[in-house]
Amino acid sequence: MLSLIADGLAHYVENHTSVAPPLLEELRETTYRELSSPQMQVGVVEGTFLKLLVSLSRAERALEVGTFSGYSTLCIAAGLPETGRVITCDKDPVATRVARRFFDQSPHGRKIDLRLGEAAGTLAELASQGASFDFVFLDADKENYVLYWDLVVPMVRPGGLIVADNTLWSGRVLAPKTASDLGVVAFNTRVHEDTRVEHVLLSVRDGIMLARKHSAE
Repeated sequence: MLSLIADGLAHYVENHTSVAPPLLEELRETTYRELSSPQMQVGVVEGTFLKLLVSLSRAERALEVGTFSGYSTLCIAAGLPETGRVITCDKDPVATRVARRFFDQSPHGRKIDLRLGEAAGTLAELASQGASFDFVFLDADKENYVLYWDLVVPMVRPGGLIVADNTLWSGRVLAPKTASDLGVVAFNTRVHEDTRVEHVLLSVRDGIMLARKHSAE
């Protein structure tokens, strides 16, 4: 996870954010030690932000697209009530093995339902089952962000929140070249033009799109 602000200011922000629990700090160290592309993991600032959003919205049913090593999943789960549940999906068996290890150690692990497989297939299956969610976090392959958006919005209850990560994409949204660059630009445009939601693009870390579904589609 990258930051678009200077290192010194980024450290200041992190140092003035609630301290992460020891288990999350251990997970961060394990991710950097055992996995490739550890920067994909959300940081303490974004993780705390996710937990607060879940808690403030009083969400009970959450969905995450892109588990990686489980840091964001645990933050979402921590914001849910004891009866809450988060379904998280990812196709990487290596990263999710790390995630499962830490889910098993967390008191919030019992709230987590990990689905291994292609996200689009998992989302389509959930939609066919009539699943409904109060909170959704998107943090997977950027080329398919628009697809994931179109699949999850109908499953979000009126007033529910959708949060998408990496929506400034290290500034490459201003001069997109690669498929991932173009995927993020297309996603931001899709959200901006979607009359089903109100939204704000935040310059937190690598960019966060925060959207709230209107009371009626």
